[in-house]
This record gives sequence, structure tokens and C-alpha cells, in this order.
Amino acid sequence: MKTLGNILWFLFGGFILWLEWAFAGLLLCISIIGIPAGIQCFKIAGLCAFPFKKEINYDRAGFGSTLFNILWVIVFGWEIALTALVCGIIWCITIIGIPFGKQFFKIAALSLMPFGAKTHG
Repeated sequence: MKTLGNILWFLFGGFILWLEWAFAGLLLCISIIGIPAGIQCFKIAGLCAFPFKKEINYDRAGFGSTLFNILWVIVFGWEIALTALVCGIIWCITIIGIPFGKQFFKIAALSLMPFGAKTHG
């Protein structure tokens, strides 16, 4: 079921989020300072491609993670979070789409605080 859910996810909305995260990662990797943030974006792009059966844990963020999260929300985060939120609301209109909507909401929360988060699964 996990594999089928991930394939349907990627075809019906996950591709958009994967593309946004990968594009943000590419833009951040242009500068030397942005490379750590770009690498984190690529990790999250992989999560956005296939999110089912994966959990996100938010550890205590240090000063660096907090600073990156603040800058992230201002520059990229709010657009990606808004995309995920709108897609999640659209998917939750139907009962069958609720599991997909929940995954979109999970990624919307991650879009606002990606640094200091770890994925398991």
C-alpha cells in the first residue's frame, strides 16, 4: 500500500512540491554560504517525492537552525508552505483524498521549519 500511495502521491501533487524544493536547493547551492541549506532542501525534496510511511521529528534547534529557519520563511518557505496547504485543502474535500491531504499538511509544516528537522522511515 505504501508503494501505491507514493506513486499516486507523486503523480497527483507531489511532483509540484518536489520541483519547488529541488529548485530552492539549486538556487541556494549557487553561493557557498547557501550550500548547507541547499543540501537540506534536496533531502526534503526526496521526502516530498515519496512521503508515505515517513515521520518528521523536530529536535531542539540551535541558534544556526533558528537563524536559517527565519531566513528560510522570508525567502522561500512561505511560498512552498502555501502551495502545500492549498493542495492539502483540495485533497481533503473528498474522503478518499484525506490521507493525501494529511501528507500535504505535514510538508506544509516542514516548509516553515525545515532546519533542525529529521526524517525517519
